[in-house]
This record gives sequence, C-alpha cells and structure tokens, in this order.
Amino acid sequence: MKQILFAGVIGLFLTLIGTPLLIKLLARKGYGQYIRDDGPREHASKRGTPTMGGIAFILATVAAYFLAKLVTGYADPKADAAPTFSGLLVLGLMVGMGLVGFLDDYIKIVKRRSLGLRAKAKMSGQLIVGITFAVLALQFADNRGNTPASTKLSFITDFGWTIGPVLFVIWALFMILAMSNGVNLTDGLDGLATGASVLVFGAYTFIGVWQYQESCANAQTLTNPGACYEVRDPLDLAVVASALMGSCLGFLWWNTSPAKIFMGDTGSLALGGVLAGLAICSRTELLVAILGGLFVLITMSVVIQVGSFKLTGKRVFRMAPLQHHFELKGWSEVLVVVRFWIIQGICVIVGLGIFYAGWAADK
Repeated sequence: MKQILFAGVIGLFLTLIGTPLLIKLLARKGYGQYIRDDGPREHASKRGTPTMGGIAFILATVAAYFLAKLVTGYADPKADAAPTFSGLLVLGLMVGMGLVGFLDDYIKIVKRRSLGLRAKAKMSGQLIVGITFAVLALQFADNRGNTPASTKLSFITDFGWTIGPVLFVIWALFMILAMSNGVNLTDGLDGLATGASVLVFGAYTFIGVWQYQESCANAQTLTNPGACYEVRDPLDLAVVASALMGSCLGFLWWNTSPAKIFMGDTGSLALGGVLAGLAICSRTELLVAILGGLFVLITMSVVIQVGSFKLTGKRVFRMAPLQHHFELKGWSEVLVVVRFWIIQGICVIVGLGIFYAGWAADK
C-alpha cells in the first residue's frame, strides 16, 4: 500500500515545483491562451495566459507511478509493486489523448488557427488512441483469466450478457470520447476541471484499494467470497489514481484563480481519457457517470442548449456550458467554481455510497 501514498506525494511534489518552470518556458515562447470573443467579458483579461499546462501533470503522473514502483521495490513480485498491464494501458491512454490535445493546442497557438486541429484530424487521433486501448485491454489475461477490461457492461461490477469484442470497442470509444469532451467543456473557469478531477481520482484511489482487499483472488481469506471483485489489477489502478490525484492537486495550486496557467486540450483530453480508462479497467463503467457527475451535467447543458436552439430557436441558458450561464447571471468566477466543486463532491459521495452499498448488499 505504500506505493499508493508515494505515488500521490511524488505527483504532488513534481507539479508543485515543475509547473512554474513550465509557466516560464511557455511564457518565453509566447504560448498564450486564445480567448473567444463571444465569451464572458471578464475572460478577456486571461488572454495570453500560458496554456498546454496538461504537460505538467501528465509527465508528473507517469513519473510518480514509476518512481513509486522503484521506491517500493517493484522487482519483488510478492510486493504487489510491479507495473501491471492495467496500469500501463491506462497511463498510455492518458498520454495518447494528451498528445492529441497537445497537437490541437499547438496549432491554435503556434499556427494561429483558432479552431486548432481539423475536426476530422482530431477525431481520427482520438479514434486511433481509443481503439488501440480498447483492443489491448482485452489481451494480457492473468492466471485467473482476467484481462484489464471485460466484454461485459459494468456498474459497480460486471453484469449482464457478454457484448463481444466489437461492441466493447465501440462502447469503450464512446466512454473515452464522452469523458474527454466532458472534461474539456468543464475546463472553462480557473481550477474548475482540475479540482473536480482531484475529487474523482480520490474516489478511484479508494475504489482500487477496496477492490484489492475484496478481490476474488483472495476468496479463501474473505468472510464472504460471494461479495468479491474480479478486477485484474485493482491495486495498481489505485496507484495510477493516486498519482493523478497528487499531480492534479499540485497543478491546481497554479491553476486556481487567478490562474497562472491553463491545462488546455492537452490536459482536458488526457484527464477525460484516463478517467474513462480507470472506469473500464475497474469495472465501474456506468458508475463513472455518477462519480464524474459534474462533467455529465455540464455536457448535458450544452446538448440541451444546442437541441433547444435548433428545435425552437430559443436558448435555455444564457450561455453554455453551464458555468458561463451563472457567470452571466452575476456570480463571480470563484463562487461558480467553489459551488461546482461542492456539486462534484456530492456526486463522489453518492457514487462511493452506491459502490459500498452494492458490496454490502451481497454480504
């Protein structure tokens, strides 16, 4: 369990000291944020703030993961510290989605093209990364026959009929794209997406530890073997989640209002992708919609706004995504962010409550 603590502390330390160095580098190169002219007027002052800050917590998370393994002696298989296929795949998904976001940010800033990557190019990049993850996640079975992902749908555990590998790949792609877009839409105010992500990754750290303690691999030592989890590498997923939580928390120090740096699409696509990866590999695919409820809520506000305007010509909100609606109603940016963090905290509490209740009901 020490590796979970080490991963979080190392991630926190690396982003606390590494982010200001990245800020100086980006500022020197003039890689500043583009601000939409049709956004809230108060955001005009943010123009030129260094962006692509996702680089900081992506690199910190990867480094924290491997350094935690090194510190705890990953060469000893009995220490449960060795890197696993589940952990590596989730990290690979984060890096791959972050790379797509980086290209998008780079084109926006360096090439001075406000829309970044062409829609087809951006979607193609996400599809390549997502399909690669989904296909590989069905490989690498352990001695119990468990692969990192399952072809069954899951809520707090797997349920229902097997949907098969083809439908699984489609389902995984939907989750990855949905969560990536959700975090991307949430990343509109200083610290909002980062703080919300810290809460969700904290929840997945707990879930990973709990699943490890109640793993079916330890059925002989459990008081109720029927209430166990068939997850390939739950402890390693907790290490990844802890590294993410620490890295995002350190980044939040610099990203909170007034932000010294923005995560950009580099960060938002990476966070959305890794969140979907954690849900898929921990068999909590539908539960993530509750745990990440704020991302879902903000995404739905955009869907409702666009749908209402196309059908009736009228807008439901003053502006979408939802956080900008409240800004235009007169709420200060900090007030919106804190209240939305509270909403996200409630979603995490409800999600963890459902997760625990499902386990207790089977006892």
